Amino acid sequence: MKDIGLVGVSYSGKSTLFTALTRTGATGGRANQAVVPVPDGRLAVLAELERSRQVVPAQVRFVDVPGGATAQGLAALRETDALALVLRAFGSNPDPSAELADVTAELLLADLGNVEAALENARRRAKGRVPQVAAEVAALERAHAALSAERLLRDAGLDAEDHRVLRGLAPLTLKPWMLVANLEEGAPTPEGLPAGTVGVSAEIEAETAAMSPEEARALLVEFGVTEPGLGQVVAACYRALDLITFLTTGEDETRAWEVRRGATAPEAAGTIHTDLQRGFIRVEVVPYDDLVEAGGWDAAKAKGRLRVEGKEYVVREGDVLHVRFAV
Repeated sequence: MKDIGLVGVSYSGKSTLFTALTRTGATGGRANQAVVPVPDGRLAVLAELERSRQVVPAQVRFVDVPGGATAQGLAALRETDALALVLRAFGSNPDPSAELADVTAELLLADLGNVEAALENARRRAKGRVPQVAAEVAALERAHAALSAERLLRDAGLDAEDHRVLRGLAPLTLKPWMLVANLEEGAPTPEGLPAGTVGVSAEIEAETAAMSPEEARALLVEFGVTEPGLGQVVAACYRALDLITFLTTGEDETRAWEVRRGATAPEAAGTIHTDLQRGFIRVEVVPYDDLVEAGGWDAAKAKGRLRVEGKEYVVREGDVLHVRFAV
């Protein structure tokens, strides 16, 4: 499960977006967190085919930090896997591009202060002429130079050693970002924002938080919202984090699993349970569309749609897997 931090200037509507995405209320004064299921229509289809007793979607956790860039708020954001930058595109005279510049500057400044403190500490320790500390100082100096030049750390060409040194600091500008334009009802996503920006009418969707899913969908359709914000934001987060989804199905359960793009079959098996990776033998694979077209797992196997793959197989989006292992 990945943690997504919501970031925005005052009155951007990020707490309203938190309510819209999580269907829970925000409480002032502390970080609000809520775990939500990742929407995936494939699960219900597989569960019906295999007569699964339960369905388990993948999950994400959204984190909303009230009060802006306080020390406590920044600490909570550093613990997240990615950031969703919320930009106001509603009300009078919205300027989401300017807000993006303001939020970026705020995050750069937060990282600069963090790196400066770590660099000062490392330089004091480097007086003992310990080689490892000298390497740490060099990495922090490179990061400091990039931030001082207003470059995001993820765009600074840092190498593996730099990333290792910075890992403990969890810099905000080293995390993947995605952008959410908080829209007026029925308005398009503003021009001039980076490609991939998601447009969500947070206020409208927040109004449905107390409704049943059926009532919420009906109301959103009336407002012309064909794809709720949660699905759009999660999809953008998966793109930013370079994640894909694979599936498992059977009588016990049908389940979705997240894994990094490019993961091998044993690595995917490890997300299910470490024993499956440790004792991996092979994996049986049927692409989702092939399995549905065949009419279920056994039918897909009978029709030759099932493949047997080894340790080098790279898992693809929508693969339905059955892992064979021995421990």
